Amino acid sequence: MAATASGSAKLSYKVTNWREYNESLVRRGDITFWFNEDVIDAWEHDNQEWKVGRPFTYSDVAIETLLSMRELFRLTYRQTEGFGRAVAKLMQADVAIPDYTSLQKRAAKLGVSISFATVQGPIDVVVDSTGLKVYGEGEWKVRQHGKDQRRTWRKLHLAVNPATHEIVAQILTDSGVHDADQAEPLLNQIETEVRAFYGDGAYDQWKVYDAVKSRGAWSIIPPRKNAKIKQHGNSAADPLERDECIRQIRRDGRKAWKESIGYHRRSLAETAMSRLKRSFGERLKNRTKPNQIVEAALRAKLLNWFVLLGMPCLRGVRRQGPKNAGDASCQTRRPMPPAAAPTMKLRE
Repeated sequence: MAATASGSAKLSYKVTNWREYNESLVRRGDITFWFNEDVIDAWEHDNQEWKVGRPFTYSDVAIETLLSMRELFRLTYRQTEGFGRAVAKLMQADVAIPDYTSLQKRAAKLGVSISFATVQGPIDVVVDSTGLKVYGEGEWKVRQHGKDQRRTWRKLHLAVNPATHEIVAQILTDSGVHDADQAEPLLNQIETEVRAFYGDGAYDQWKVYDAVKSRGAWSIIPPRKNAKIKQHGNSAADPLERDECIRQIRRDGRKAWKESIGYHRRSLAETAMSRLKRSFGERLKNRTKPNQIVEAALRAKLLNWFVLLGMPCLRGVRRQGPKNAGDASCQTRRPMPPAAAPTMKLRE
């Protein structure tokens, strides 16, 4: 890496736990990890709740397990049925596999919990959204022949714990829903105490600040470039958090404000979205909205399982001049040290 004019360069990173991390990547495809004895024991529905019509045969655990394998291996419903039959036969499990129509109907009403409650105490959350295609051509066809009118997307809103990289909340909406409208619903899904809320400029709305403040958390959101101070500095009321950010940006600059407040942790939400799309693709396989909601929730839950299986530990290496000047201390990406509550510089 070439040295900069000041004699320093950016850190490059090296995985220090490659053996353990490689094993965790291999275990993601281990079918016995997902289809184990606990799942087989809970395969049949207990039918404790009264319902009209024929009682259920398969438990929610059985349906969720098969749907999870469908997402993990990118199968269709019919392929999932055949895959389940083969796995049950190979494992000599005396269980019946639901047909593909039952999987599709039960998926529309399935409740999926993505939380594992692995962290105790206050957490920070970074939020963002990304698009998942339902209908539409691929990039090559659009480049060669242009796009058609039938292009449909869904928007997936994620809240990620930057200390563990786990998704703590997710919502799937239509493509036209604004990010700021989903800030409060995302927070409502998080049962743990929230310490700081990181979002990009799309969340710079007062309803977002109010929702975050009601949880007793800090808002780490960059005000828009033409932002105006709402409350005068001589007011007897407590200073508004957004106003103090605007004053600090005017005094020190936007870049210095982002560095001082730790705003760049927000990019970990984009990292989670990239991992999700590389693992499960950029398209939704289902065509109906209820099934798509369950599909997105299952992907988030599987991604959390991937995190629990193992994450890379990265060591930063700083190079100065033409030769290697040594490496820095090990910087572990999981778990990252919890960030201290951000401090706002009040106007003097």
